Amino acid sequence: MEILVCGATGHIGRHLVDQLLADGHRVRALTRTPHSADLPPGARRVQGDLTDASTLQEAFTGVDAVHLITFGGDDGADLTTGPEIVDLARRCGIDRATVLGGWSRTSVEDALSGSGITWTRLEPVEIMLNALDWLDEIREHRTVSAFAQWPSAMVHEADIASVARCALTRDGHGGKTYRLTGPEALTPAQRTRILAEATGLPLTHRQLNRAQERDRLAGHGFGDEYVEFGLRLATHPPDAADKVLDTVATVTGRSARTFAHWATEHARLFT
Repeated sequence: MEILVCGATGHIGRHLVDQLLADGHRVRALTRTPHSADLPPGARRVQGDLTDASTLQEAFTGVDAVHLITFGGDDGADLTTGPEIVDLARRCGIDRATVLGGWSRTSVEDALSGSGITWTRLEPVEIMLNALDWLDEIREHRTVSAFAQWPSAMVHEADIASVARCALTRDGHGGKTYRLTGPEALTPAQRTRILAEATGLPLTHRQLNRAQERDRLAGHGFGDEYVEFGLRLATHPPDAADKVLDTVATVTGRSARTFAHWATEHARLFT
């Protein structure tokens, strides 16, 4: 198959490119900056911007399936170009798609519904890569500060890519929504201990109160609306946040990677 990967230079997309190439598929990697993109030589780099569907004709022409994301541009906002993207995919004869979704539907999913394209929605509860948000604090202070205390069933970004690979290249996944988790639900304090073991650093978890969390978010330059959203999320997690599911194993045939596995892979970044 020839498969177009949108968001190919992102952490999930990059894993997907590698996995598809390893399986022997032809891969087109969509990027706004093909000349500077960090992509393997086996991938065909194609330039395009999901926020402007008029730039996507070359990328979409002649492929069998496409992996879509629902955000784009410098600000990472939800795409409003879903109807144009899906119409182009349909006119190019693409009949299979995966969509990396967020907490709510966007114009991409709305356009795919009823389009005639067989598609699968991927819903990661939380991505392990979010632990990189602690990178600077760990390097500077050897601490991890967090306000939220609820456990999260985070999923490894490579496992998300593995589910996408299966849905793009095998039958039986169309019309399904796959909520994706790792094999365990961990609190920030538990993740801190695992990172300490993986890095060999004397890390300390620092529990913030509400005022401290407000100051922390504001200190990162977030506006009042985002700060309030962050506080609500920390005290009222999504219902599915701590629910461990076997979706990764069921779809791919291999167990989901643990956070300890992720921490070992990325340990050098924290030191």
